[in-house]
Amino acid sequence: MPTVDIVDLRNQKVDDLELADSVFDAPPNESLVHQAVVAYRANLRAGTHKVKRRGEVAGSGRKLWRQKGTGRARIGSLRSPIWRGGGTTHGPQPRSHDQRLPRKMFAAALRSALSARLRDSRLTVVRDFELPSHKTKEFRGVLEALGASGRVLVVDNDAGVNLERSSRNLPDVHLMSSSELHPYAVLGHQRILMSAQAARKCCEVLG
Repeated sequence: MPTVDIVDLRNQKVDDLELADSVFDAPPNESLVHQAVVAYRANLRAGTHKVKRRGEVAGSGRKLWRQKGTGRARIGSLRSPIWRGGGTTHGPQPRSHDQRLPRKMFAAALRSALSARLRDSRLTVVRDFELPSHKTKEFRGVLEALGASGRVLVVDNDAGVNLERSSRNLPDVHLMSSSELHPYAVLGHQRILMSAQAARKCCEVLG
């Protein structure tokens, strides 16, 4: 059972926390994580791409010139796909790109991603994120004290108003609750700052 340090906002150790082996010490499964990431990105697609077919292009349907005797290529309609300005053949049409990932596979992928971040020492457990002010400058000082640089994911179950307001102006900081965690978010950030409450919740739900 892995044991991590619980630190405060000044990066001072205040306690220890034992994490569940099944959640934070799971074996790596790259193929499953890849499948979860692909499914998540596919579900973000709107699927509204569309081209006009022959019957949807504006224009007359009359035959422009007679079939023979003009020396030009025969033509039946101005809206034919072989002519400039005509319809498009076999082009994209609106459709759903959703991919359904079974719940157990999603949970296994999330456990693998969290375990990888912990093994790489990129996951820090913080006692809480009780900030005295909503100013972004103070929260940036907390990140510097914790040594969090680059893209940072802050995970807290009950994010207070000060945390929400102070973090939303930082473009590389993303605030999320433990119930919203997914492998794409875990792997898309260099550092993860997780409250002790959120870490216990992950052990409870994913264990």
